[in-house]
Amino acid sequence: MTTPQQPPGGFGQAPGYGAPQGMPQPGSPPAGYPAGAAPGGPVPYGQQPQPGPAPYGQPAPYGMPQQAPQFGYGGGPGMPPPIPPKRNKAGAIIAVVAGVLVIGTLAGVGVFRGGGSSSGASDSGPRYRITVPQTLAGGEYKLAKDISQQAGRAVPSDGANEHNVKTAGGQYSSGTKSLVMLGLYGVIDDPETTVDHTIRGMTRDGKTEVAVTDSEFTPSGGGGSLTCGVDERTEMGQKVTLPFCVWADSSTSGSVAQTDASELSKDPYSVDLQEFADKVGKIRSEVRKPVG
Repeated sequence: MTTPQQPPGGFGQAPGYGAPQGMPQPGSPPAGYPAGAAPGGPVPYGQQPQPGPAPYGQPAPYGMPQQAPQFGYGGGPGMPPPIPPKRNKAGAIIAVVAGVLVIGTLAGVGVFRGGGSSSGASDSGPRYRITVPQTLAGGEYKLAKDISQQAGRAVPSDGANEHNVKTAGGQYSSGTKSLVMLGLYGVIDDPETTVDHTIRGMTRDGKTEVAVTDSEFTPSGGGGSLTCGVDERTEMGQKVTLPFCVWADSSTSGSVAQTDASELSKDPYSVDLQEFADKVGKIRSEVRKPVG
């Protein structure tokens, strides 16, 4: 008995059956290969050919996904977009910290409570300003990026408690540690209100929550008390521990937060906040400079 010959279309179908006009027939080689050839070389008789992805910009074999561009999106109808290249983890984490502090600073100037009205304070100009040095904490941290302009576009110059303010800040690194300093300077009516709203604002994004309640600390180097605590942020399922310190006076306000890529999910209660306050006290003296 003679074995029936397999239809040339493959998959038990006649040529062209079920295939849209202009699409390669089932079992045919993808565009870019000579007739009768397959991407993996000759296919033994009786075995189903295994078409590979078509060269970029050419149609794929019927039933196979179109090859997506190496970068970006555009995987084709019904297909999920290609995964973009992974960002550097340290860069992603430091951006997260900066975002948290910007939200806190926004709250500090009364944006989330309908700020913009003056309480009648005298705008005699700031006595201090905030700078962005190339290094912090006696040279321990080096400036990676000045974020003054970016933060300044997000933070208004006037709020219910602050007036004629300018914003300055930077992202710093030291080994596996990433630190962000963000400050503003101008006229501050009530420094305690600024500190309180800044700290509360840091948890308004829905991803950040209080882990260790803030308390006042006196830095060993002096310079006035700091309010410090620990927050935890969840980013793509990853817990990130964020120790922070905040200060404010009649002309400046500042926030400093830090993460360590070697222990992102460090137990918040194991953070030595007095030690961190000593470091931020030194940072405050480096970034806050008299005007004039």
